[in-house]
Amino acid sequence: MKQLDDSQLPRANVTVRVSHSTLNYKDALAITGRAPIARSFPMVPGIDLVGVVEESGSPMYQPGDAVLLNGWGVGERHWGGLAQRARVDADWLVPLPTAFSARDAMAVGTAGYTAMLCVMALERHGVTPDRGEIVVTGAAGGVGSFAVAILARLGYQVAGVTGRMGEAPYIMELGASTVLDRAEFTAPGRPLQKERWAGAVDVVGSHTLANVCAATRYRGVVTACGLAGGMDLPASVAPFILRGVTLAGIDSVMCPREERIAAWNRLATDLDLGKIPHIAREIGLSEVIATAPALLDGRVRGRVIVNVDS
Repeated sequence: MKQLDDSQLPRANVTVRVSHSTLNYKDALAITGRAPIARSFPMVPGIDLVGVVEESGSPMYQPGDAVLLNGWGVGERHWGGLAQRARVDADWLVPLPTAFSARDAMAVGTAGYTAMLCVMALERHGVTPDRGEIVVTGAAGGVGSFAVAILARLGYQVAGVTGRMGEAPYIMELGASTVLDRAEFTAPGRPLQKERWAGAVDVVGSHTLANVCAATRYRGVVTACGLAGGMDLPASVAPFILRGVTLAGIDSVMCPREERIAAWNRLATDLDLGKIPHIAREIGLSEVIATAPALLDGRVRGRVIVNVDS
């Protein structure tokens, strides 16, 4: 933790007084050094931020505007949100929807926004609630928690997968009808398995994603947005050429601004804000470094909001 002067902020056209940020998996990797997330040093981590515009060199925003930011390489190539001020490109910002307080917006953060992108992709490919059950891997984590909550609110039947079966009551409370042990998905499986899922939200990758694809129903859709289990995909083409399964990649980092705004507007209507206290907890900026290893080790449920003033 260091005290910085405004003159040290990177060059960009909007300065934001940050009120809250988050601690994401990518942030934890950067902070602990377990993966080369930070592309240069010094680097302020934090792929999310919310706050109020203090200075603007862009006609898109005026001082006093409430804004949020997810991705765009902040916390990797450009100083991020785990500080009281950030200087960023206006094109990276999204107006804070009036439905959200600053704290609730960061409870949602990149995780909830990514989950919404996955749901929108399922819808775009024609996966409606009457098509059948949706499986969500990593259901006790940030993206998984929000995916379960959003899908359940929209009327889908949801199966949550977790490696922490003690979290089953939490996942059921979010709206899942079934909770499955991750062990069923992590070992190598047959290239084509019994048809189970109309769709999927996968945050794990590797054998888990391969097994989900192998058990997806005819013309089902699998959205892939994470690699917590590995970057490899030990799968076959069988689900894709014999069942017409679609594997849809979800990128939240460089997603176009129009789609970001659409996703946040959907979150304002399709997420039960009453679920947020169950999904997120708040820590102070001074606690971030100690919390990062616990997040990577799977000892953190849901989301971590960071109050940058404490």
